[in-house]
Amino acid sequence: MIGAIAGDIIGSVYEANPIKSTSFPLFSAHSRFTDDTVLTVAVAFSILNNVDYATSIKNFGLKYPHAGYGGSFYRWLHTAESKPYHSWGNGSAMRVSPVGFAFNSIEDVLAEAKKSAEVTHNHPEGIKGAQATALAIYLARNRKTKAEIRREISERFAYDLNRAIDEIRPDYHFDVSCQGSVPEAMIAFFESKNYEDAVRKGISLGGDSDTIACIAGGIAQSFYQEIPTEIISNTRKRLPKEFLTVIDEFNLKFVHFA
Repeated sequence: MIGAIAGDIIGSVYEANPIKSTSFPLFSAHSRFTDDTVLTVAVAFSILNNVDYATSIKNFGLKYPHAGYGGSFYRWLHTAESKPYHSWGNGSAMRVSPVGFAFNSIEDVLAEAKKSAEVTHNHPEGIKGAQATALAIYLARNRKTKAEIRREISERFAYDLNRAIDEIRPDYHFDVSCQGSVPEAMIAFFESKNYEDAVRKGISLGGDSDTIACIAGGIAQSFYQEIPTEIISNTRKRLPKEFLTVIDEFNLKFVHFA
């Protein structure tokens, strides 16, 4: 899941300052983790410690209250009852990468992705975005080809994945919906040559850059099984110790490559 987290940090400076190019610095003094990272770590913590998703997500969210949460999620954090709010936003997809790495059948991946999503994002599109992202990661780590992954996701979720980045980029804008960002993040991965290229292509769309890069980065890590050392080191030094502890424990148990 470090690929998803690195994507979030790299994309963080371009969310408010969109860029329509793949040529940009990966890290700067302003690069930081956002809610994507906080909640990805929360999902990983849930899986590692058999804690229900709502409890873990709420605990981590309250501990890091200034990570840039959406308004509905922020209100959910601060209510005593943890009722879902029928969201179709991409928050369900940005945090789901640990599910794709940890579970070992399509059925389990889809079921767990749904569970992780519906504590907040119980709209069908919110669940679908999480399931599609987790399944793409699962298929990638099981050495499926890009063509096989594209076909499976397209047929199962009815996403249009036959577009090109260069076709999407000119008119694409900030879109926090699953249906308007998950397919685009996947297309960035499908067109990529390596991990870094997937992240750069996702950010170059000029949309919800940290989340698109987070989703594309998680899938790219699983597929390429390698992330440049410089990206990993620049990512790790921007994370609190407790995040690194969860990441390292998760990698030791579930991720047997970079």
